[in-house]
Amino acid sequence: MAAIALLLDRAVEDALLADMIEHGHSVVARAASARELVLILDGLELDAVVASAAGITRELLDVCDRRGVRVIGIAANDSGRRHASELGLFEVLPADSTWDDVENLLGHRGPPPVGVPAPLVDSPVSGVIAVWGPTGAPGRTTLAVNVAAEVAARGHSVLLADVDPYGGTIAPALGLLDEVPGFAAACRLAGADSLTPAELDRIAQRHGTRDGAFRVLTGISRAARWPELGGSRVTAVLDACRRWVDVVVVDTGFSLESDEEISSDLFAPRRNGATIAALRAADHVIAVGGADPIALPRFLRGYADLAEAIEPQRVSVVINRLRSSASGVGAAGHVLATLRRFGGIERAHIVPDDRRGVDAAVLAGGTLREVSRRSPARLAIERFVEEQVVPRPDAAPRRVRRRTRTASRAAAGTQTVVASSPSSGR
Repeated sequence: MAAIALLLDRAVEDALLADMIEHGHSVVARAASARELVLILDGLELDAVVASAAGITRELLDVCDRRGVRVIGIAANDSGRRHASELGLFEVLPADSTWDDVENLLGHRGPPPVGVPAPLVDSPVSGVIAVWGPTGAPGRTTLAVNVAAEVAARGHSVLLADVDPYGGTIAPALGLLDEVPGFAAACRLAGADSLTPAELDRIAQRHGTRDGAFRVLTGISRAARWPELGGSRVTAVLDACRRWVDVVVVDTGFSLESDEEISSDLFAPRRNGATIAALRAADHVIAVGGADPIALPRFLRGYADLAEAIEPQRVSVVINRLRSSASGVGAAGHVLATLRRFGGIERAHIVPDDRRGVDAAVLAGGTLREVSRRSPARLAIERFVEEQVVPRPDAAPRRVRRRTRTASRAAAGTQTVVASSPSSGR
């Protein structure tokens, strides 16, 4: 459930309001103009603003950004959509959208599911987070890069490691030179029992952001180099890294097959050994899958293999690239129901499709936080990080929302529910 302010034409508001209330959200304010809404924001505890795209101003966006309030635009025509785009707002829906479409952008929120790993905040040891997904480019690298960026922005020292034995992609995604793959170098040093914090500092590259920076161990440049990533060496490197930084985010490979182990050479290296070793060393595994009708069954098949390789209690599920054009109206609900029915997965975090924002980040060699701060995908990843990875230490149930006299008059006549807020790639 969310606390929402409205800045909409009456016809659009009438079309959305009943379904919004039915979904359990509360309308805490209505405003006739962006300026009026800005004036009353200080008296509200607010999760989102749903506004006519043509009426949104830069001042309103700036104030909402500072307060961490989502802004979703409703565009009556191309002019309104262009106006929102010029302001840097990409969460824009057409005027004939239903509340389900808005709900998809808001993302699924709820209490932490049973079996989700404990957050890493206040942990006495450093945390290793492995990002895994099945074949088919569900967005492992995009998620790993942006999880690392969001964790770093919260003041933690972070290392992003590319452990994909089929060829690394983090370096090109971040515009880093990759002449000497950092993780392979770390594996060689670990094999010689020479991997020290000083060596890690030497071989890791730095990616800087406006509000935080993280280190990167780049992946192998050619798939043929996979024997350099032996399973025991991967384990040794991750053990050293967890003593070097607060949080290690690992981009793994996709395959969990172990048929190669029937080879007569019991001591031969295993191509998928690096991925399996990283998953077993991780404190928290993020399993990412696509939301479309092809990617979702593929994820469910892969998730069954993952559950055999490691304990499901350490796994959080993220479903990426949700879009109604591929999954139908009410896409988030359909995806969650499918996961529950066929995978026994009670809850997943939903990341909406944002091809434009992700492409801009790849083109710039940066993260969504740097390049497309209002990206709906970035906002969904930020919520996931805050809820399941490194929530704020002072996080507490939401207080009863304060409402100014102006806000109370604005919301008069509207049912208001005050409750705690529940809640991309290669």
